[in-house]
Amino acid sequence: MEPVILSTPRLDLRPFAPSDEDEVYAAAQDPDIQRWTMVPSPYARADAKTFVSERVPTGWREDTGYAFAVRLGAGGPLVAATGVYVHEAFGEKLYEVGYWATREHRGNGYMAEALDAVSRWAFTTLGALRLEWRAEVGNTGSRAVAEKVGFRFEGTLRAALLRNGTTRDCWIAALLPSDLGLTPALPHLPAREPGPAVGGAA
Repeated sequence: MEPVILSTPRLDLRPFAPSDEDEVYAAAQDPDIQRWTMVPSPYARADAKTFVSERVPTGWREDTGYAFAVRLGAGGPLVAATGVYVHEAFGEKLYEVGYWATREHRGNGYMAEALDAVSRWAFTTLGALRLEWRAEVGNTGSRAVAEKVGFRFEGTLRAALLRNGTTRDCWIAALLPSDLGLTPALPHLPAREPGPAVGGAA
C-alpha cells in the first residue's frame, strides 16, 4: 500500500515520518498512554525513533499496519495517533484499529473524528469487512471514542491481552460498513435469534 493522506474538516492524517519523532516521544511520556496502550513503558527516545523510522514504514510497505499522525490542520500540532492493523487467521485478513490522543488535546472530539475517517478508508480502500476495537477492561475513554464512532460492544475476552508478563481481560467491539451507511464488499447474513422451543424435552 502506498502511503496516503486523509483529511477531515479539522484534521490532517498522514503516515508518521522521522520528523515526527520529537512529538511522538513527548506525547508518549503521558502516564495514561503508557498505562492503557501497548507502547513501551517507560518510553525511551529510541522507542520513538524506531516507531517513526522503522515500524511505520515497514507496516505500510508490507501491508501489516497503516499508522497515521493526526494533526490539527496541515502543519498543525500532533493531536493523536491512529491506525489500522492487519492480522491473518485461517487465510483471512482481520483488521483492528488502535489509537491514542495527546493529553492537551483530549476532549475536543479529534480522536473520534480521526477514527471515523480511518474506518471509512479501511472499508472503502482496504476492503475490510469488519473492524475490531480492543482495549483492556477499564479503559473507558477509549471505549467512549469507539462507541461514538459506531463500534458496537460485543463482550469481554478473558486473558486476551499480553502485557508486562501478565495476561489481561479486554473489551471487544466491532464496526461494520453498514454501521457507517457504506455498502459492504460481501453481503452480511446476521444470525437469527432462536425462537421458542417446540414440543417437549428430548
